[in-house]
Amino acid sequence: MSEHLSTTSARPDARGISVTARGAVRVIAFARPERRNGMDLAMFRAYYDALAEADADPAVRAVVITGEGGSFCSGATPGLLAELTGATAQEELLAALGHPPHLPLTLRKPLIAAINGSAAGLGLVHALYADIRFMAEGAQLSTVFSRFGLIAEYGAAWLLPRLIGVPHALDLLLSARPVDTAEALRIGLVQRTAPRQEVLAQAVEYAEQLAEGCSPASLAVIRHQVWGGLDTDCATAAAESVTLMSESFRRPDFPEAMTALRERRKPAFRPLPAD
Repeated sequence: MSEHLSTTSARPDARGISVTARGAVRVIAFARPERRNGMDLAMFRAYYDALAEADADPAVRAVVITGEGGSFCSGATPGLLAELTGATAQEELLAALGHPPHLPLTLRKPLIAAINGSAAGLGLVHALYADIRFMAEGAQLSTVFSRFGLIAEYGAAWLLPRLIGVPHALDLLLSARPVDTAEALRIGLVQRTAPRQEVLAQAVEYAEQLAEGCSPASLAVIRHQVWGGLDTDCATAAAESVTLMSESFRRPDFPEAMTALRERRKPAFRPLPAD
C-alpha cells in the first residue's frame, strides 16, 4: 500500500463530492453512499468543478475517481431525470453544468477510475471517461439507458465502441444487461481488477507511479494524442507526432531524464503550469 494513503487531507463537499490530497495524486469521490452515490445536478457540477481544479493545480499530477460506500455511482437521480423532460431542459442543464459534457477528455492529467462498486447510466459514463479503470471484484456495470426509454447519454455511444469495439458496445447499449468484473476485464472495459477493499489503494498506487516517474508535460501531450486522435487518419496523426516530438526535445524534461539516467536517480520533472 502507498505511503501517502496514511497522510491524507480530505475536503468534504455538501454537494456530494469528497476531495482528498494524497501527495501528487488528487482523489475525488462521489460521496452520497446513502443513495448509492446517485447524482443530481449540483453533484454533477461539483464533480466537474473538482476535476477542473485538479487540472489547474500544479501540485497535482494524476487524478483518481471513486465512490464512497458500496457503490461507485448509480447514475442520475430520479429528480435529475425529471428535470430533463422539458423541451429546453437539456440545454439548460448544460448551461448550469458550467463545463462541456466531455470535460474529462480535455484534462491534461491522467484520470484513473477506482470502480469500488456498481456503476450504472451516468455513473458508468464517468468511469468510461477515465484513461484506466480498476474494478472491484463483485461489482457490476450497466448502461441501463434502453430500459428507461432513453438513449446513450453524454458521449457513451462515442466512447464505448472506441474502448471495446462496436459489437461489444452495441451489446451493452442495446441490452442494458449487467456486466460483472470477469466479463468487463475480458472485453477490455476495465484494465485491472482487485478485491473491493484494495481497489482504491491499487488505483492510487498506479497514479503515484505516473506522478513520480513520468513527465507531466509528456502525459498531457500523450493524452491529447490518444483522445484527440481517435477520429484522425494515420497520416495526419503521424505528421502531428513529428511536430510534437520536436517540441518535446526542446522542453527541459528530456535533458533532465537523460541526466537522471546517468546519475542513477529519479528525474525531477517540472509540474505543469496552472494554465
